[in-house]
Amino acid sequence: MKALKWLAAGSMTGLLAACASGPTVKGDYDHQADFAQYRSFGFMSPLGTDKAGYSTLLTERLKTATRGQMEMRGYVYSATNPDLLVNFGAKLQQKTQVTPAPPMGPYYGYRSGFYGGWPGYGWGDDVYQYTEGTLNIDLVDARRKQLVWEGVAVGEVQNPETAGSTASTDKAVAQIFAKYPFRAGVAAPQLPDKSKP
Repeated sequence: MKALKWLAAGSMTGLLAACASGPTVKGDYDHQADFAQYRSFGFMSPLGTDKAGYSTLLTERLKTATRGQMEMRGYVYSATNPDLLVNFGAKLQQKTQVTPAPPMGPYYGYRSGFYGGWPGYGWGDDVYQYTEGTLNIDLVDARRKQLVWEGVAVGEVQNPETAGSTASTDKAVAQIFAKYPFRAGVAAPQLPDKSKP
């Protein structure tokens, strides 16, 4: 409940960059869309990370990081008539993972027929509770009002209270945009370099 209130306050700026082993990042795009026509971008209003009619700190940091990623790919920012509209979504969720205890297998077979364990003997199920963070970035065709690309990062947040730096937000957004295969005005997706790890 505390994490949900924290999210509502818009303080979740670096939620995925704080993941222990890094988030799982996926991207997908509309294969029917003509990406050659997209040369400019702007932001939806309101954005999915805005709260109660105002722009949150999370929104502002995501906008800055995303603008840098888009401009690096040749897109030009346009507040009035963009080809693409950017939207964000972010949430924290409490999760529980239960790993069943291993059965008492052959290793303990020497006791068979002689004696058993006392009540409660052995290991119980392993229960792990954690906070999962999800960050979505959507690119929408502004004229058709149609989603043409989405990038999603999901991961365990080790410490939501201290994950709110601009550097963390920049890192999470960069990880998502690493899955974006286009450049401004180019129709063909750019394939990743297979020689790099």
